[in-house]
Amino acid sequence: MGWIGAIIIGGLAGWIASNFMNSNTGIFVNIILGIVGAAVASFLFGLVGVNFSGILGYLIAGLIGAVILIYGYRAIAK
Repeated sequence: MGWIGAIIIGGLAGWIASNFMNSNTGIFVNIILGIVGAAVASFLFGLVGVNFSGILGYLIAGLIGAVILIYGYRAIAK
């Protein structure tokens, strides 16, 4: 997937995650959450042998990873 595709899918995944977790973040933070979240989720699921591919796979990985990042930030910030 190219950079533009990663930004679009990452932004969408971050936006869905921020709505799911009720966090008020901007578009830039949503993109970062989605892209970094996809990397985190791909790494964690790779440890147990699950691989994501295609647009839907990257979207799911970004969503799960972004939720993990938001949850982790909230746990540390308390």
